[in-house]
Amino acid sequence: MTKDEIATSRILIIGCPGSGKSTFARKLATLTGLPLYYLDMLWHKADRTTVSREEFDIELDRILQRDKWIIDGNYTRTLRHRIKMCETVFLFDLPTEVCIEGVKQRIGRKRPDMPWVERELDEDFRQWILNFRKEQLPEIRSILSERGAHVKLIIFRSRLEADAYIGSPA
Repeated sequence: MTKDEIATSRILIIGCPGSGKSTFARKLATLTGLPLYYLDMLWHKADRTTVSREEFDIELDRILQRDKWIIDGNYTRTLRHRIKMCETVFLFDLPTEVCIEGVKQRIGRKRPDMPWVERELDEDFRQWILNFRKEQLPEIRSILSERGAHVKLIIFRSRLEADAYIGSPA
């Protein structure tokens, strides 16, 4: 896929943590030149606290009002609102084991999508990932089923599919 083949300027990238969303988002942003926003960077502070919902929603609305963007992150509470404003949704629907391994591989690495370096796989976060397919994914799918005809949905079931979509080597 080339920059010219992507005829969309408002893109959401969602799916289980560790699935490769942020890596894909960075590659897509580089390819398209679209500005990239990470919801985790809006929500989390460097001291591992969070902003208020009001602050998060105000900043998210500022982003959504722009003409062009890629937004990486789930945050189901705001998904319906974001879908109304987007043109394309990429859903990463990868096996749980792949996602757990993906999170383990990023431990100790500085990442542009988080304001701190993870030092371990937090047990609560691990459990959230383990429950994602059963608890989060059905709600995400339900919200996606309500999307208007203006929203294109692309589902990746492997990182290889995502890489092939943008013509990136694995």
